[in-house]
Amino acid sequence: MLSRVTQLEDRVRPRLRLHRAWIVAAVGFVTLIGAAGFRSVPSVLIDPLHAEFGWSHATISSAVSINLVLFGLISPFAAALMDRLGIRRVVAGALVLIAAGSGLTVFMTAPWQLLLCWGLLVGVGTGSMSMAFVATITGRWFVARRGLVSGVLTAAGATGQLIFLPLVAALATNHGWRVPAVVVACAAVAVIPLVLLAMRDFPSDVGTTAYGAGPGTDEVKRTAQVGSSAARAVRILREAARTPTFWLLAGGFAICGATTVGLVGTHFVPAAHDHGMPTTVAASLLALIGVFDVAGTIFSGYLTDRIDPRYLLLTYYTLRGVALLLLPSLLAPTTEPPMWAFILFYGLDWIATVPPTVAICRDRFGADSPIVFGWVFASHQLGAAIAATAAGALRDAQGNYDLAWVLAGGLCGIAAVASISIRTTRARALANP
Repeated sequence: MLSRVTQLEDRVRPRLRLHRAWIVAAVGFVTLIGAAGFRSVPSVLIDPLHAEFGWSHATISSAVSINLVLFGLISPFAAALMDRLGIRRVVAGALVLIAAGSGLTVFMTAPWQLLLCWGLLVGVGTGSMSMAFVATITGRWFVARRGLVSGVLTAAGATGQLIFLPLVAALATNHGWRVPAVVVACAAVAVIPLVLLAMRDFPSDVGTTAYGAGPGTDEVKRTAQVGSSAARAVRILREAARTPTFWLLAGGFAICGATTVGLVGTHFVPAAHDHGMPTTVAASLLALIGVFDVAGTIFSGYLTDRIDPRYLLLTYYTLRGVALLLLPSLLAPTTEPPMWAFILFYGLDWIATVPPTVAICRDRFGADSPIVFGWVFASHQLGAAIAATAAGALRDAQGNYDLAWVLAGGLCGIAAVASISIRTTRARALANP
């Protein structure tokens, strides 16, 4: 009898053991939370820096702009560097850059030092832990549940902003801007040991396989990388750019950035204020979008494991376009139920496009997909930058944002058509039985 119990325990114990992939994903989640929080800090410090140094808002905002551009542009190069040096080294180095960039600001006396610290150092650091980092972890460590894990890790970005922004704002208000700068530096340093101890580059490093891997499954294996990582990132871009899939994904994701961060993220508050809504109320509504974004992105990852990602993108972009077309009629001095419905929907849809986009990149570009997705993500940031400027110009010319919302709704229709036009492996197999 005792031997039977022992045998039963031996059978159950392996099933209860946590797969190392989930530990790696958890460390990635914590790191991405921090990266999102670090990247959002400068926006809270604009007024305190202006008050102390007398620097113009344009000068201070230039550091934020450099940060945003590098956040997207560095992504593919960081993914290539992860292939060459490993995830641990790149992420640990990125955290060192963030700690240095944030910590050194307490000693600055000239605007160029702000551009160097918050713009260059923090921009490169956070860009090395952007969405290509998500694609790298899910591609190497997961075969099953890739979509779900992509959704959870992507949601870490919104979670980081929700955690850090109120804290940073309170510290800056009560203790001056230097205290949150030091807190960010210390937080970045505190995560480094966790990355070095728990993060691993490949499952084979700890004698295991990717989660859900089995005979004949699509598992990423370690391969020797030679030559420059930057040159490899550019070479993969050239190869990917020869395929229609890349341009359809990049174009759709540029529209995604334009209609989220660039348009709604930048101009929703002033647009609502134009219609008589108090700025504090409009800002609170925008914050709620970030809250709902967490649930929407995780659920999108769950659906990506079960539904053709092209159909998900078609649905997301179509519904987003309809919502933007309706927004001018919803803006008012008070928040009525239709506006609450818009906030709920737009939050759920905010970056729900990431898991299916990552899945399509993985399907079409294989082991190179993290770098390809890095370039696709760069287009997202480019679209955001263009939309932020263009919407402001339309507001100056027209006296309102109505045309901006209509044009954005039309762009979402284009993104929906582009997404469903992509030929995935599954689609090609059905078309050619």
